[in-house]
Amino acid sequence: MNSFHRNLNRMALFTALLLCGIILFYRSFFTIAISNIYLNGIIIGTTIYGIILCFIKVFQLLPEHRWLNMYTNGGRAPGVAPRLLHSVALLLHNRPAKMDGNTLRSILDMILVRFEDDRESVRYITNTLIFLGLLGTFWGLILTVGGFAELIGNLNFNDATVLESMQSGLSRPLGGMATAFTSSLLGLAGSLIIGFLGLQVQLAQGAIFHKLEDFLSRRTNVAQSNIPSQVLPKIQSDTAQINQTLQNLDKRINAA
Repeated sequence: MNSFHRNLNRMALFTALLLCGIILFYRSFFTIAISNIYLNGIIIGTTIYGIILCFIKVFQLLPEHRWLNMYTNGGRAPGVAPRLLHSVALLLHNRPAKMDGNTLRSILDMILVRFEDDRESVRYITNTLIFLGLLGTFWGLILTVGGFAELIGNLNFNDATVLESMQSGLSRPLGGMATAFTSSLLGLAGSLIIGFLGLQVQLAQGAIFHKLEDFLSRRTNVAQSNIPSQVLPKIQSDTAQINQTLQNLDKRINAA
C-alpha cells in the first residue's frame, strides 16, 4: 500500500497547490476566464472533470491492492478481485503451485491490456483539452482578422473623428486576440494538469503489475529443452557415416 499512498499523496498535494495558486491569483484567473466565458468555461469544466476522474481511478485501485496483498501473503481473498484483476483472480483461484512461462506471459499481457483500456478515458480528456485550446486559438484568430478587416473597411480617413472610430473599432480584434491566447493557455495548462494526474494513476497501476509479476515469476517453471542433448549424438553419428562413405569412395577412385 505504500506505493498507493505515495501516488495519492502526490495527487492531493498537486491539487492543493493548484487550488492555492488559483486563490492567490484569482483576479488574473477570473480575467482570463471571462475573456471568452463559453469556451474557457468548457475548458475549465473539462479540466475539473478530468481531475475528479483521476482521483476516482486511483481510489478504484484500492480493492486491487487489498486482493493482491492477501494473495501474495498466502491468504484467501474474499471472493474475486473487482474490475481490473477480476479475470486474473479467476485464473489464480485454485492457487496452482507452478505455472509455465506461456501462462505467465498470457496473464501479464491480460493485465497490461486492462490497465491501458482503463486509462483511455484520462488520455482522451488530455487530448480533448489540447483540441479545445487549439480551437480557441483559431477561433480567436478568425475574430481578430475579421475585426481588423471590418475596421479598415468602415474607416473614413476624410472624417476628423477617424481616430475615435479606430479606437472604438479595435475592441473586436483585441477581443479575438484575448480569446486566442486565453483559450490556448487554459487548454495547455489543463492538459498538463490531467497529464500529471494521469501519470500518477499509471504509476499506481504499475505498482500492482510489478508486484504481481514478481510474485508469479517465482512460481513459474522455465522449461528446459533436451533437444541439444538428443540431437548432438545423432549429428555425430551421421557425420561419422559421411566420413566413412567419403573414404570408401576415395579408395575406389584410387583403385580404378
